[in-house]
Amino acid sequence: MTTDVTTAAGRGTVRRLAGTLHRRPRLRLTLLLTAPLLWLAVLYLGSLTVLLVSAFWTTNSFTSQVVKVWSTDNFHALFTTPVFRQVILRSVGVALAVTVLCAVIAFPVAFYTARVARPRWRPLLVVAILTPLWASYLVKVYAWRLILSEGGLADWMLAPFGLSGPGFGLPATVLTLTYLWLPYMILPIHTALEQLPADLLDASADLGARAGRTFRWVMLPMVLPSVAAGSVFTFSLSLGDYITVQIVGGKTQLIGNLVYSNIELNLPMAAALGTVPVVVIVLYLLAIRRTGALNSL
Repeated sequence: MTTDVTTAAGRGTVRRLAGTLHRRPRLRLTLLLTAPLLWLAVLYLGSLTVLLVSAFWTTNSFTSQVVKVWSTDNFHALFTTPVFRQVILRSVGVALAVTVLCAVIAFPVAFYTARVARPRWRPLLVVAILTPLWASYLVKVYAWRLILSEGGLADWMLAPFGLSGPGFGLPATVLTLTYLWLPYMILPIHTALEQLPADLLDASADLGARAGRTFRWVMLPMVLPSVAAGSVFTFSLSLGDYITVQIVGGKTQLIGNLVYSNIELNLPMAAALGTVPVVVIVLYLLAIRRTGALNSL
């Protein structure tokens, strides 16, 4: 008897709670978002705060111990030391170059998969584009190291034209990163082109517009937010990468390499260097916000 009463009371509590949540959608949404927001605030924003605070500390030059004294010496060194300035500018340049190359290559590929290929083949083509993402990151990078090495596939293919491969260095880094992040650019452009109304293209052709004019004034404005959305991935992933440049970059260094090399010797300087990609990416997101790219993610 007691068990039945307890069970009935429990059911009544559950019904009242369910009714309360049904009548108050804001409360339901708040409870639903509490856990992920706490995770974001504690682990992500908390780690960024620790990174920023530690960037203002210094290091004892004799013991290499961190001295928790407020100082702006690390940030002053970032802007006054020629090596740091060159590496920062090189890293941003590599990220921009990879983004531009991905956009140039991705657009015709996405146009074919979304508008030209037969409908029954389109899902298979999308799967083929996603297939490289299933392979290991290191496997793909080392495969490019073999391709670009002396006497490798690149040299063999260019030999009939009297040319040779780029070898290891900055061009090899840009080429490898372009291959790695290209699917992230193709997919949003493919989705935008697939949703593009065919009536617009037909109307442009009926009004006498050629292919180039249709592309510039009809297609590109509608697809540009998706291009910008894909650039968020290609730019940020390239800016923070440091393994690829170690494998195929030769003596080239990017921001990630400097962060890695300073972690044990000068942790506050490594933290100061680590804030640079964060600031650059935030500025990049603010710059493309007006294109509507963030709504396409």
